[in-house]
Amino acid sequence: MVTEDQVREALRGVLDPELQRNLVELGMIRDIHVEDRQVRFTLALTTLACPLKDQLVAQARAAVLALDGVNEVQVDLAEMTAEEKQRLGLGGPEQPGAAEQWNDIRHVIAVISGKGGVGKSLVSSLLAVALRRQGQQVGVLDADITGPSIPKMFGLKEPPRMSPIGIGPAWTKSGIAVMSINLLLPQEDEAVIWRGPLISGVIKQFWGDVFWGRLDWLIVDLPPGTSDASLTVMQSLPLSGVLLVSSPQDLAGMVVRKAAQMARHLAVPILGLVENMSYFVCPDTGQKFEIFGPSHAEEMARRLGVPFLGRLPIEPQIARLCDVGAIEDYPAEEFAPIAQRLRQVAPPARKSSI
Repeated sequence: MVTEDQVREALRGVLDPELQRNLVELGMIRDIHVEDRQVRFTLALTTLACPLKDQLVAQARAAVLALDGVNEVQVDLAEMTAEEKQRLGLGGPEQPGAAEQWNDIRHVIAVISGKGGVGKSLVSSLLAVALRRQGQQVGVLDADITGPSIPKMFGLKEPPRMSPIGIGPAWTKSGIAVMSINLLLPQEDEAVIWRGPLISGVIKQFWGDVFWGRLDWLIVDLPPGTSDASLTVMQSLPLSGVLLVSSPQDLAGMVVRKAAQMARHLAVPILGLVENMSYFVCPDTGQKFEIFGPSHAEEMARRLGVPFLGRLPIEPQIARLCDVGAIEDYPAEEFAPIAQRLRQVAPPARKSSI
């Protein structure tokens, strides 16, 4: 007959992919019961909204089922106490940043895809430009710490200035506030080779230690994937919602659905879906060509139950303007209605605390 010690030892082979320690060492395994060929235990997660929950449960079940004499495994879920989280370095109450009490930010929108190369940074920049043209006060928080591109698009190179309140963001020529790790590096092409906790810490500093002042919209440009940076933004920032970005390829759509699932796990509203690189307009004939295949964006939006906000074309002029730091010179006529629609579907503005 299998013993509790054997079950516990089997579970030592299951690692938490974020904390890189096994479940037993982390104190996540509780209340092991063995009866006949059935095993039941409790898995205590750092949060019940953990996007890796299903993965951890599946791996824990598989580890115990691999023991001789076990036919059935039941895993109950629980959440760690604040004290337990604190012992792991995850819990304690976070102190507000130096500038946080002086900031008045009405809407916080994260731009997410889950896949690289679909144009999240471009959509973030164009959204900021479109909202600014509509008379809104706008900022862009570049949360892509290891692959920042926002400063390059806006032609920003000078390091931010310090103020008595906090770090001052850089300002574009049209009056958009920007904060990015690239503004703090000695050279813009210097690599940032950091592990997750450092990346998460910088994102929190960009929120709390930067003196954004009064903004109608803060656009958060997320990196690809659904790991540390995205998790930090969704759990630590008061998001109004997320904007999904896709492209016509089926692969991109599949990964975007993962990002949508993450947002729902963490109870973050999905405000809509934008399809980038949807088509190319031949300048000689005006004919549209769907270079990456037919669009499935509206169908995907229906399946996800979110608003479809619009399509963006492949436009060579955008690449040229981004390369010279002049994204604000792009007319962005296709993006104006997308920005207007986003304003309509966004939740009410946060009340000022100042």
